[in-house]
Amino acid sequence: MKDKILNILKNSDKALSVFEIEDKLGINDVDSTRKLLSLLHELEEEVVIYHSNKDKYLMLENSHLRKGVMRANKKGFGFVEIENCEDNVYISQDNMNGAIHDDIVLIEITSKMKLDRLEGRVLKIIKRQVQQYIGEINFDDKGKGHIKLDDNKIKLNIEVPRELSLNAVDGHKVIVELVKHLNNNLKYEGKVVKIIGHKNDPGVDIMSIIYKYNINTVFPDEVKEEVSQMPMEVLPYDLKGRRDLRDWEIFTIDGDDTKDIDDAISIKRLPNGHYELGVHIADVSYYVKENSPLDNEAMERGTSVYLVDRVIPMLPHELSNGICSLNPNVDRLAISCVMEFDDKGKRIDYQIFPSVIRSRIQMTYKKVNSILEKNIVPEGYAIYEKSLRLMADLAKILQTAIIRRGYINFDINEVKILVDENCKPTEITVRESGVGEKLIESFMIAANECVATHIYFMNLPFIYRIHETPKEEKIRSFLNFVSSLGYTITGDVSNLKPTTMQRILKQLEDKPEYKILASLLLRSMQKAIYSPQNLGHYGLASSCYTHFTSPIRRYPDTTVHRLLHTYLFDGNVDMSTIRKWEEKLVYIAEHSSSRERASVDCEREVDDMKMAEYMEGHIGEEFEGMISSVTSFGMFVELDNLVEGLVPIRDMKDFFHFDEEHMTLTGEKTHLVYKIGERVIVKVVRASKEDKTIDFEIVRKV
Repeated sequence: MKDKILNILKNSDKALSVFEIEDKLGINDVDSTRKLLSLLHELEEEVVIYHSNKDKYLMLENSHLRKGVMRANKKGFGFVEIENCEDNVYISQDNMNGAIHDDIVLIEITSKMKLDRLEGRVLKIIKRQVQQYIGEINFDDKGKGHIKLDDNKIKLNIEVPRELSLNAVDGHKVIVELVKHLNNNLKYEGKVVKIIGHKNDPGVDIMSIIYKYNINTVFPDEVKEEVSQMPMEVLPYDLKGRRDLRDWEIFTIDGDDTKDIDDAISIKRLPNGHYELGVHIADVSYYVKENSPLDNEAMERGTSVYLVDRVIPMLPHELSNGICSLNPNVDRLAISCVMEFDDKGKRIDYQIFPSVIRSRIQMTYKKVNSILEKNIVPEGYAIYEKSLRLMADLAKILQTAIIRRGYINFDINEVKILVDENCKPTEITVRESGVGEKLIESFMIAANECVATHIYFMNLPFIYRIHETPKEEKIRSFLNFVSSLGYTITGDVSNLKPTTMQRILKQLEDKPEYKILASLLLRSMQKAIYSPQNLGHYGLASSCYTHFTSPIRRYPDTTVHRLLHTYLFDGNVDMSTIRKWEEKLVYIAEHSSSRERASVDCEREVDDMKMAEYMEGHIGEEFEGMISSVTSFGMFVELDNLVEGLVPIRDMKDFFHFDEEHMTLTGEKTHLVYKIGERVIVKVVRASKEDKTIDFEIVRKV
């Protein structure tokens, strides 16, 4: 009956009463009426239909109401994100109706559609998605604890009775759950469910952020028990069905501190002049058995999280740094993708098979770059120099090939934060990326494409890494902004091929504010996600792409390995297997994308906090930087080490007018104009590790 009700409401051009719905359903008995009323109430609670004050029903999508996710601002107002709606709906502080950041809410659109922005008010909180909150507890004279929440976007007043405090003391960072609603919209009684540590203890600041994003830091007992039973060396029976590559010259290239080594490489020059590239990836799925406690925990985590002073691994260290890691001079199980390329970078042939390898040496990017960039050969690398130079030749060919097809290289810098033993930041620099890093990137792209293409043409369920075409209006908006800076950029945005984006970037690369503009263009594009549907990867200009090369730290890669075993090595492609993976991959893709977002947000928030903490020690000092954004409340300046701070308009020594179209601030008396891309000298006037904010004042233009 529920489907019939929805069908009636969808096809009606007006709201219907119960009697009208009864008539259309042909109901004429009391039991059916009761069932109808129950289903209408159920659909109303699910916020699929709307029950008006006139006691009539209509589909929510046909009403002035919308369901969405609240994105609150620390000043008290918020914006509601609505699915399939390009514009967010502004909610003033007076119309929040008790809603807080991340709540799923029902809102009424109150503004006229012709206004510049949509405005609304919250009618109902459908679901409070955040169940636990992180904050600092302090007790009043009556022994009642009060929580100062870490997230200043969440406006809740939480009181904790002493008996529900787990004996916390003033200054403890705690995790609290809401127990009951008190006397107003935002006042709750809470209970402490975990004490993270005292706010002044080393590392507690980062742990607070880790818990905020629901990142597991401890493995369950059943996982530890499972790992304790596993062999920590490759045994003879593990080699069954594997190709023995232990006599091949195979090695790894990673960062100086890397302990979880996923990938190893090899190269040969074939008699026909072609290149044979081997990409050998740790066979994690051999050890992480499907549906085991270890597998369930890895799937829940989704990814390893890399923070300034620690790694929170997807797999226990016994695997991530031990039996699965391709450490030198020990036997390791792998899945090898061996590809033949011609001198134009075209893949001529390939093989994908289970293998056993023995890496000869754990190379570092720094030492590889010493050879390939400076012709200085470090100790122990001389015997591999010929192979490295052959790899560099092939990498250059592959890079040229993917650039030719439309690969978009934004070349965005990454920050590197160095900390001492107490996790206090001591230096902030830009992370270096040289020939070695680009070489590995090229080889991993090649292997990921090869594996994805093979399974795609088998027409079997699979998990892809997709990056959809950007929305035309967002790119037009970006180009309009660029033209307001006085630059003329040509390109047909009605046909947004990757090569179009390439040409836009090419025309900008000689501009002084290129890095800022490239970053703005990147933000206007969609984010890459995991999907069971192959929609291609726009940024890589790849028609078919997956993640195969990092199974120690990414669950989708582990899943790809499991599917390779199932389909290719075991030959299991019966209908029950296909149906199982068709269903399971939908959840894996969605959950992995969600955990990846949480990981990225956690890493970014920790970086912001540590940068603010670093700048707390540089109050009053002057730095050079570039204006990276201009807003109605001030402008952001990015220093050369990627630290970004706000120059608040309230602190500027003139009244400044904001021009939204041209993104400029103009002084009323001085006529000074500030715009994106200008270089300025700034002084640090405020910095707060707690709020993760940095304030500058302009000293002068450069």
